[in-house]
Amino acid sequence: MRLTRGGRVVVDGKFYKRVVFLATPIALQSLITIGVNMLDTIMVGNLGETQLSAVSLANQFINIYHILCMGIGMGASVLIARYWGMKKEEPERAALALRKTVCIMIRITVTLALIFALGMLLCPGSIMRMYTTEQEIIRLGIVYFRYSIVTCFFLGLSLVCTIGLRSVGQVQMPLFVSIGAFVVNLCANYAFIFGKFGMPRMEVAGAALGTLIARLFEAGVICGYLLFFDKRIGFRCRDLLMKTGDLIGEYVRISIPVLISDGILAVGGNTVAMVIGRLGVTFVAANAITSVTQQMSTVLIQGVCQAGAIVTGQTLGEGDREKAQKQAGSFLRLGIGLGLLSALFIMAVSGPIISYYNVSEETAKVAEQLMEAISLIIVFQATNSIMTKGVLRGGGDTKMLMLADNIFLWVLSIPLGLLAGFVFHWSAFWIYVCLKSDQIAKTFWCIFRLRGGKWIKKIRV
Repeated sequence: MRLTRGGRVVVDGKFYKRVVFLATPIALQSLITIGVNMLDTIMVGNLGETQLSAVSLANQFINIYHILCMGIGMGASVLIARYWGMKKEEPERAALALRKTVCIMIRITVTLALIFALGMLLCPGSIMRMYTTEQEIIRLGIVYFRYSIVTCFFLGLSLVCTIGLRSVGQVQMPLFVSIGAFVVNLCANYAFIFGKFGMPRMEVAGAALGTLIARLFEAGVICGYLLFFDKRIGFRCRDLLMKTGDLIGEYVRISIPVLISDGILAVGGNTVAMVIGRLGVTFVAANAITSVTQQMSTVLIQGVCQAGAIVTGQTLGEGDREKAQKQAGSFLRLGIGLGLLSALFIMAVSGPIISYYNVSEETAKVAEQLMEAISLIIVFQATNSIMTKGVLRGGGDTKMLMLADNIFLWVLSIPLGLLAGFVFHWSAFWIYVCLKSDQIAKTFWCIFRLRGGKWIKKIRV
């Protein structure tokens, strides 16, 4: 943030230190999570392209649940950060509102986990057929689902509880837990996929089992800390039964649009996966390779994004609207800069990463085209993510964000992607650019929205 002092423009060091303090552990935690996914992809990829495609497409469905849980957590974090900022003025009311928000968040997460678990239990074949018509991929995907049913509960609870802790500035403990989960996942996957350390060789099923073990460890530590040791939120086991009716209205008004928005993006992302799945095994495998690289390039962006929501929410909770507007401008500049750095990173590492995978020459060429497309889109994605999922969401502008996500995804990117892939039969580069064109449009929209100042919404206790 830049402040005028005596006619000079200076940098507010405290603001950037605060952003770095919040964003760095979040980014490192995201990097560890992505590292786990990358190791899974490489290990399964060594089994063959069919196994890699099956795990990749099965995880597309699980990713819907993951994104919805992110929506639940990030929606609740808007309220948690704001109430945390209000504790100086109204300590008792704010503390009670904090606990009620966490209670609602956990209840919704468990309900959602039950729905997805039942889906994978009762109709795994129908789910896989949404993504591909290849019978062997469908068969292996069903095997992966069988071992992933229980994972939903542990994944969801650890994710939303982590976001809740971050919203009150508790960012280091979840990072250490993720490091432990990384080690557990690495060892379990290696053991069960390839049959090491005396374990049976389970291949695709082993990848799912290794993830389940790691998620169990992660959820046990994170949820245990929140329920028994955390003093900032002060949530305890008995609070799971507390009455929350008086806060439901405010939770629905602010948080549910975030859930709906992220849910729409999850469905849109799976629509993209369905398009890709019908372009053939080569395209699916190439996309699985490039997805991990894209995730690696955005870890710092994700950290700054969540830091933006936390800082904005706490600043507005303190009642300083003008300061929040200035901070928003600084986050916009950070988004542009980080987007350019991410693009350079992708261009630098794409060649070596593709060479690590045991895939055909045709798959490698498609992956190269996708890497080029990602390096272009990431500049716009970084900018709009930090603004929409960070600053504007932290300001409570959740309904407008929900509308924007709907319009740009379903009116622009999905139709363009379908035309590019199935009508015009363009190259992989242009198909990907069309499928992600909503990222470009949202960048210009969020800049316009920021300038208007209407994104700052009042939140009641």
